[in-house]
Amino acid sequence: MSFYHRKKKINTGILKEILIWAVEILLTVAVTVIVVSLFGFRISVVGSSMSPTLANGETILVNRFVYHLFDPKPNDLVVFRPNGNENSHYYIKRVVAVPGDTVQIKEGEIYVNGARIQEEAAASAVENALSAEEEITIGEDEYFVIGDNSSNSEDSRYASIGNVKKEYIVGEAWMVAYPWKNLRFIK
Repeated sequence: MSFYHRKKKINTGILKEILIWAVEILLTVAVTVIVVSLFGFRISVVGSSMSPTLANGETILVNRFVYHLFDPKPNDLVVFRPNGNENSHYYIKRVVAVPGDTVQIKEGEIYVNGARIQEEAAASAVENALSAEEEITIGEDEYFVIGDNSSNSEDSRYASIGNVKKEYIVGEAWMVAYPWKNLRFIK
């Protein structure tokens, strides 16, 4: 009979491996939080103006860095505050025309530079031409935007919104983040 207790040996290799994994996970989370906060933010979709592309209540991630490097292109989904109004909620609309283009809506169809455009995401024909009934020339650093569900969208056709100046565009909608079942990139 021995009264000497054996000391249990701790496997330092496994402990070291666990510690390395924990540090890597923490660094990954920290870098992700920093990148998202510097280059993007999230907003909630308000209303059905972008249906079927985006649904009311969905949370989307916005890339606010992209338009510091590039200009919005036709078919981009831009996020902006109408007329730069900081008290307004964010609007999400599709770019139809860019600076120098002409836009006209006639018989429910959108014409850019005289050619009818096919809107892939459009739910229906544009019912009300409003300010775009007559041909409009888009000014420098301005964009003509319209909702995918144009019959239920307050967009560039309305005097309260008009052509959106680049300085009022805060970013590009690029991903649906919530609800989880709708998680996807937007285009």
